[in-house]
Amino acid sequence: MTGATLEVVALALVPAIFWGLAPIFDKRGMAAGGDAVQASLVVVTVELLLYWAAIAVVYGRSAFAGLTLEVVLVFVFAGVIGTAFGRITIFVGVDRVGASLNSAILSTRPLFATLIALAVLGEPLGPLTAAGIVILVVGLTLLALSKGGDLEGWTLFDLVWPIAAAATFAVANVARRYGMLEAPITALEAVAINETAGLIALVAYVLARDRDVDVLAMPRETYVYFTGSGLLTTVAMVSLMAALGLEAGRIAIVDPLVATAPLFTIVFAAVLLRDLERVTSGVVVGAALIVVGAVLITI
Repeated sequence: MTGATLEVVALALVPAIFWGLAPIFDKRGMAAGGDAVQASLVVVTVELLLYWAAIAVVYGRSAFAGLTLEVVLVFVFAGVIGTAFGRITIFVGVDRVGASLNSAILSTRPLFATLIALAVLGEPLGPLTAAGIVILVVGLTLLALSKGGDLEGWTLFDLVWPIAAAATFAVANVARRYGMLEAPITALEAVAINETAGLIALVAYVLARDRDVDVLAMPRETYVYFTGSGLLTTVAMVSLMAALGLEAGRIAIVDPLVATAPLFTIVFAAVLLRDLERVTSGVVVGAALIVVGAVLITI
């Protein structure tokens, strides 16, 4: 394995571990009375405060120099899809089915990326990809039958939320990879544009929905948990962008590594969420099969 590939692996494992832990904070925050939109706003705000402060210190007035409108729009698109829509669905998923199940289902992202490539680009479906899809579907089936996750129970319809989040993140990651390769943009600059667009979309959504509902009027405890999730996500996003920005940082390498996050979430949930979730053998085996399937799909 070359040095460049080792760097890609290391950078991709950081979001896997951090996004494996973040759902624990998310679940605690939701259980304390938090709201999906509130959680999304807090996490993105924490990220942006740190990103823009870092950009001001590191780059100053030279930040974003030489960027074309096309590249900016690519990251704006990724931010609206992945940060705004994706974050809301992921928090609803954590609340409905639990951190462990939600994280496992999110790792079906490569399946959606493959389907997009088949439908839009006409890419062929190889034997390993086909095998990966079958294994991934078996893993999803095991999760659906596992009787694990949130102790209060969930329905099959609730699985729509993490599946929707997986689809939005798949689209966003492909867009981010394209943007990182099309222009001399740094990881910090990329995530700043991405998350700023996401925040604007979230605020627009809040203003457009029922104004009688104050999404920020939530218990103080929830802000502590969601701030913790935001700090973890801040580091994870920069590391992900840095991995995608390397020449060897192909989606086929980065996405499967990031997709191992549910294996970390299961360990964290088994230790830290015993009062809220049930981690059954079906959850463990199902999550493992989804990770294996995701790897095969992207080889």
